[in-house]
Amino acid sequence: MLPRIGPLPTHELFVGLGVAVAVVVFVIEARRRGQTDERLIYVVAGALVGGALLMRLGTWAQHVDLRANASLAEQWVYGNRSILGGLVGAWLGVHVAKRIARYPLRTGDLFAPAVALGMAVGRIGCLLTELPGTRTDVPWAIDGRHPSFAYEIAFHLAAFLALWLWLRHADLPPGTTFVWYVAAYGVFRFLVEIVRGNEVAWLGMTRPQLFLLCTIPLLLARIAWQWRQGAYDGLRPAPAERLAA
Repeated sequence: MLPRIGPLPTHELFVGLGVAVAVVVFVIEARRRGQTDERLIYVVAGALVGGALLMRLGTWAQHVDLRANASLAEQWVYGNRSILGGLVGAWLGVHVAKRIARYPLRTGDLFAPAVALGMAVGRIGCLLTELPGTRTDVPWAIDGRHPSFAYEIAFHLAAFLALWLWLRHADLPPGTTFVWYVAAYGVFRFLVEIVRGNEVAWLGMTRPQLFLLCTIPLLLARIAWQWRQGAYDGLRPAPAERLAA
């Protein structure tokens, strides 16, 4: 493990780099799509604040025994870091910020490639600092364990390439790419939890798996409904003249 790179904590360094990369990708995609409204700054801020809060507070129930009437600040300081909680918090933060700023347009297609690449960079910090996974004898094991964070990095990089090179140019309903990305990550995360080595909470499943067991069907049902409505008939590169417009 590599807890620090020079004077900086390794995990926090790569999380910060991931956020910076995500912001750059978001700006590039917003300009390409012609969404340059200044209110987008508040939308991005909402995503960052919401993600930062629920990344910690999303696991508050595991730490209610810190002491009697533990404060939210203590929960945030001592709580586990949860990527799933961070994604939920970012989603909520975006909707709150859009309501406050009165920004009417869908922003999921701007966030999808940004989040994918940002997650890939941020997970490097986890790979370098946290216990990777369960015991295994596969040739690519790290210290005899599954490199589960490397699996996540590979998934997010593949998702980013699919989004950046193909799906963002397809003729799809607004916000579709983010729903597809989150659904794909949910399925992947449910499966990778098998080798993550997280604590089993109930029915042989970890807490993330229990959360995903409730949310994945909702996302897949939405995708299936839109598919039956013909929303994805335009799953092909948009005409060049439309992109130029």
